[in-house]
Amino acid sequence: MKLYCATTNPGKVREFEHAAGELFPGEFEFALLPDFRRIHPPRETGGTFAENAALKAAYYSRHVAGLVFADDSGLAVDALGGEPGVHSARFSGDGATDESNNRMLLEKLEDEDNRNARYVCVIALATEGRLLGTFEGHVEGEILREARGDGGFGYDPYFLYPPFGLTFGEATKEQKLRVSHRGHALRAMLEFLKATKHAQAGVHSSQASG
Repeated sequence: MKLYCATTNPGKVREFEHAAGELFPGEFEFALLPDFRRIHPPRETGGTFAENAALKAAYYSRHVAGLVFADDSGLAVDALGGEPGVHSARFSGDGATDESNNRMLLEKLEDEDNRNARYVCVIALATEGRLLGTFEGHVEGEILREARGDGGFGYDPYFLYPPFGLTFGEATKEQKLRVSHRGHALRAMLEFLKATKHAQAGVHSSQASG
């Protein structure tokens, strides 16, 4: 089954592909949306990850025949009332970088003892402008005062996952995918697609036998 990923990031597609291969070997094929960079992006006006993911998936699915999924994800910190949330990528303003976002995060948490946080990901699946479903995943952790590891991206070097005793900047790609918010959301979507496929196969079989 072929799925188009609405992203400009081929690394993200490889991450999805790797996770799907671990979960359901040989069953799903992933590809970047054709001419994605030429499509004017929609305004992400949603107030939640689910709203933004659904908006993007429905919008981009009008540009290709087939199944299209889009994700919206970020970091939610308890002491900051859920910030940076949907603004995770641009937390420090226009022209934000991982470095500037992390610097702002540490400044806001400087006097906080409560460092609890979670990564959240919502994947939305659509076809021909019609939303088929949204699928959420999250992983709990805490924000360190100093970076550890140079892997991953975004807030990963500061995000400690206690069961591993490692930050997502230190964890291997395989370790991270097993427990990550993106991995959980992807699993939920793929299980939905498998169940739908089997249900459709059962209907067709019943019609043929009738």
